[in-house]
Amino acid sequence: MKPVLITMGDPAGIGSEIIAKAFIQAPQDTADCVVVGDVEVMRRAIRLQQQGGAGRSLALAEFSSLADVQAVPPGAMALVQACELTQLPAWGQVSAAAGRASAQCIETAARAVLAGQACAMVTAPIHKEALSAAGERWSHFPGHTEMLQAEAAAFMGTTTAALPVRMMLANPELKTVLVSIHVSLRQAIDAVTFDRVLETIEISHTALSRALGRAARIAVAGLNPHAGENGLFGREELDVIVPAVAAARARGLDVHGPLAPDTVFMRARGRSGHPGEFDVVVAMYHDQGLIPVKYLGVEQGVNVTLGLPLVRTSPDHGTAFDIAGTGKADPSSLIAALRMARDLAA
Repeated sequence: MKPVLITMGDPAGIGSEIIAKAFIQAPQDTADCVVVGDVEVMRRAIRLQQQGGAGRSLALAEFSSLADVQAVPPGAMALVQACELTQLPAWGQVSAAAGRASAQCIETAARAVLAGQACAMVTAPIHKEALSAAGERWSHFPGHTEMLQAEAAAFMGTTTAALPVRMMLANPELKTVLVSIHVSLRQAIDAVTFDRVLETIEISHTALSRALGRAARIAVAGLNPHAGENGLFGREELDVIVPAVAAARARGLDVHGPLAPDTVFMRARGRSGHPGEFDVVVAMYHDQGLIPVKYLGVEQGVNVTLGLPLVRTSPDHGTAFDIAGTGKADPSSLIAALRMARDLAA
């Protein structure tokens, strides 16, 4: 199998730390993985683990390009130098240099996966304020999703409008896909259109059905309390969501809704021996979908970008500047993201 690439994330955050911990604590999950980052940033993270008595030592094997990665010593971390840093960013501080470095790593990894040099990419967290300060080339991207969409569209010779993508957050108990992502709540409400809801249902169906080997059972959450109560609490369900669900069902998709958003996630939640009613919930906006998944525990949560011509997953947390450099970061979500990336790429 081709390697899985791990981007280091913002070098001032916990990304490098959780990567180092994953290589130390879960060597079976990081086997054949290659870190796309900066050698000094990763050396600092490895030293942090050794100072904290985190178990076995970890050697670092540096390469100038992915094509050069070969004969990595057992138990070592392979790293491709992919960014320019004149000095190590301070832990927990926003900087343009850190944002620029994280963006360069994302670009390098995405282009390698698109070119067929790797099977998937797993992205450590970036800081959106630092990315915004990184320079005109990257400042207009709200986050990973939009940046990867632009890279994939350029590779395919098309526009981002012609390559719709969606964010899925998943853990072993619940999966949810969002109609809109990083916009204000007012903009998110305006984004609940027939085309966007139907498109989200279709992207969810295609991605989940491929992974499951059968048609995905899709629930669609309403926007308003009680899914609008037949227009009593708002007409978005009647005017937009119901027609989109009907159109999806007419195309043969196994889709249900709109369902009351305060209960649909409980209905979809699956536990050992008790599968949920649905495989995934289509949520109307960011917090509606992400709060239920994160409440079940960020340590197993995985962010997946659907609709791209590449596999991309990431941990279900941010840069955690408040604990960066303290050795307290938990690599569980990154390890879960690595496992899911391999499953999706298989």
